[in-house]
Amino acid sequence: MQIRFTKMQGAGNDFVVLDETQGRLGLTPAHYRFLADRHFGVGADQILSVRPSPAPGIDFEYAIHNADGGEVEQCGNGARCFARFVRDKGLSRKDTIRVQTLSGVIAPQLTPDGRVTVDMGLPVFDPARVPFDTEGLQPVAQGLGQKWPLALAGQAQAATVLIVPVSMGNPHAVQLVEDVDTAPVLQTGPLIENHARFVQRVNAGFMQIVNRQQVRLRVYERGAGETLACGTGACAAAVAGIRLGLLDAHVDVDTRGGRLSIGWAGGPADPVFLTGPATTVFEGQITLPDTP
Repeated sequence: MQIRFTKMQGAGNDFVVLDETQGRLGLTPAHYRFLADRHFGVGADQILSVRPSPAPGIDFEYAIHNADGGEVEQCGNGARCFARFVRDKGLSRKDTIRVQTLSGVIAPQLTPDGRVTVDMGLPVFDPARVPFDTEGLQPVAQGLGQKWPLALAGQAQAATVLIVPVSMGNPHAVQLVEDVDTAPVLQTGPLIENHARFVQRVNAGFMQIVNRQQVRLRVYERGAGETLACGTGACAAAVAGIRLGLLDAHVDVDTRGGRLSIGWAGGPADPVFLTGPATTVFEGQITLPDTP
């Protein structure tokens, strides 16, 4: 089977975007893994599928598959690329687009400066809803938030890190580090991602605070490994820092792929806003292998 695709990126977080508005392609997890493969496929952190409206008042549906072929709930950088794609392809003339995802409805908005702002909804700090198993653990209170001890197995020397569990429609574990350049992201990221206390696995964020309006961030993503940027990870890191009393309501998050801007007023009814770039890299077509 031969399909057309668009390669896009948002702050270096890269995607293969597929137009399924005229019908489902019927891809399998093996197909998604092939498309994401940087040697044999197109190469991407995630595969985004653009699908028609599932209900009145919704413009599109949007499916996200990680590089390992698994479907996930949310992707902030992907949401911005999604909005840019449907606008550039003439699928919508709207500046604000209502999109159904596995975790709910989001509303990306194209701005005059070429960037895209996404209302990412409300952050969730209740560990049970992340979900994060806290049985037998004692949190460390800070500001309005809590940091939880997480023992990491498989280390040459036993280690425990303090994390802030938060959901942005998908689960995150944010920890503070002195320097993201020297943080053991590749060593401890997989241990956190697959930790037994996160029954749905988790995205592991490593945040360095520069000042109250700026942080540096690396994220080891669930099912994708370390990426150049993670939109929901940037949101999770910012809101965790705000809850801990370390950051102001507007935060620039510098990732290895570029800068994302996060705004959160801090209240229980206040949504998180993510702003950043969304760029088309190239388009093409590819023949998918016969896979089960």
